[in-house]
Amino acid sequence: MSWSRRIPGIGDPPLLALVLLLSGMGIAMIYSAGQVDIRSPATGIWVRQLVWFGVALVALALTSRFSLRFLEWLAPWFYAVSVVLLLLVLAIGTGPNGSWLELGPGRLQPAEVAKLATILMLARVLGARRGGYTRLVELWQPVALVVIPLGLVIRQPDLGSAVVFVMILLAALFWAGVPPFKILLLATPGVGLLLGFNWILWGAWFLVVAVCLYIDRLTIWESLGVLLANAAAGALTLPVWGSLAEYQRNRLLVFLDPEIDPLGAGWQLVQSKVAIGSGGLLGAGFADGPQKRLAFLPEQHTDFIFSVVGEELGFVGVVAFLALLGLLLYRVLHTAIEAEDDFGSMIAFCLFAVLLTHVLVNIGMTIGLFPVTGLPLPLISYGGSFLLILYAGFGMAQRVAWER
Repeated sequence: MSWSRRIPGIGDPPLLALVLLLSGMGIAMIYSAGQVDIRSPATGIWVRQLVWFGVALVALALTSRFSLRFLEWLAPWFYAVSVVLLLLVLAIGTGPNGSWLELGPGRLQPAEVAKLATILMLARVLGARRGGYTRLVELWQPVALVVIPLGLVIRQPDLGSAVVFVMILLAALFWAGVPPFKILLLATPGVGLLLGFNWILWGAWFLVVAVCLYIDRLTIWESLGVLLANAAAGALTLPVWGSLAEYQRNRLLVFLDPEIDPLGAGWQLVQSKVAIGSGGLLGAGFADGPQKRLAFLPEQHTDFIFSVVGEELGFVGVVAFLALLGLLLYRVLHTAIEAEDDFGSMIAFCLFAVLLTHVLVNIGMTIGLFPVTGLPLPLISYGGSFLLILYAGFGMAQRVAWER
């Protein structure tokens, strides 16, 4: 009898082994991040992560025992609860940008809950129909399901989570068989929002969109809707920029040139590059990174945990971490591809999209390829809510593989 049949609900033991191994390595790096000569918020934080790890294991055990039909029934209720939590965090949220809810001994980040709830609802809606999408108007329901939590997350504002919600939508539409060109047309307002700072660039982009609409031969109403959405996005650029917290605006500015404020907003990125670059081949040694120990590296246990890996374990350690993360992504994608149930396959693929987005953005921002957005590195960075939701998602992926 295979291992997948000996352990109820566990359909992919290699995936479970990778999750546990990376979690252990993450706790070790969080411990190392707290070994500093100047006391910081990272000091002793690994104990709290260990507690969250225990809670996350319970979540994985529970969700792996839920049948896919039960999860499909649960999806709208879970989604409704997540929206209520996002509304609550706007009213009584705590933290730097009000993204957390205080729950006695711990804090919960509703945006993380909403990610998983949105995945379940998209799987319920799109999993029932694969392919056959010929008109944009047919996609109104999945788009609306994502726009609701996306709007509430932007209102906090939490730009990192907003990016993840967009990627969840794009991934779900792709896996549901929506033609890639139509997915690109849906994504055009996002580009328009980014180009709205320069009216010449935005105007050129608007013309490109108009040409694409002519090529695709959409109905007049669909074409008009896409053009109006791009026009609205360009008009909203400045109001959205004004709604951001000062530190968020500074992060976007220093992404273009970290040296414009190396002792202020650009400090994180400059020190991150120094830490990773100083690691060399083998690194400074576990818990001995000088940038980290002297508190030159901010947020070393959350956003910039990868910088600690690079400084202390060097090129060899970075390659090992990346290889394990790559294997993790492969196993989740393999689960999605091999799944016989469309609902379960959609869950696994959207989980893959979330993991890939977090890995690319987190590592990219530590080396200056992306702005600093606050997205943690899966299973490595400190973060109880994210770890809990990830493990719940991994439990569902195990169930998908089990029912295969």
